Amino acid sequence: MRDFKELKVWQKSHGLTLAVYKATKTFPKEELYSLTSQLRRSSASISANIAEGCGRKGEAELARFLQIAMGSACELEYHLLLSHDLGFLKTHDYQQLVNELTEVKRMLATFIKKLTTKS
Repeated sequence: MRDFKELKVWQKSHGLTLAVYKATKTFPKEELYSLTSQLRRSSASISANIAEGCGRKGEAELARFLQIAMGSACELEYHLLLSHDLGFLKTHDYQQLVNELTEVKRMLATFIKKLTTKS
C-alpha cells in the first residue's frame, strides 16, 4: 500500500482539480448541473482513482486504477475543449489547464508503463 499524497502525479492532478474548480466558478449558472459538474467530476476522478489504486493490493491493481484515471483525464480534455469552444473558458485559461492536464497524462503513462513492464 502506498501513500497517494506522496506521489507527484497525485499532487499534480490534485492541483489540476483545484484549478478546474476555480476556472468553473465563472461558468453560467445554467451549466452548473451539466458542463460545470462534468468538468469537476472528471478532474476529481483522476486524483480519486490514483488514491484508490494506492489502497489496493499489488501493482497490477494500481496500474488498473491508473488506467481509469487516464480515461478520466481524456474525458476532462474533451470537456475543457468544449468549454473553450462554447466561450466559457478564455484561451489563456484553457491553454494553462490543458498544459497541466498534458503533464498529468504524461506522468500517468510513465507510471503505468513502469508498473506493467516490471518482471
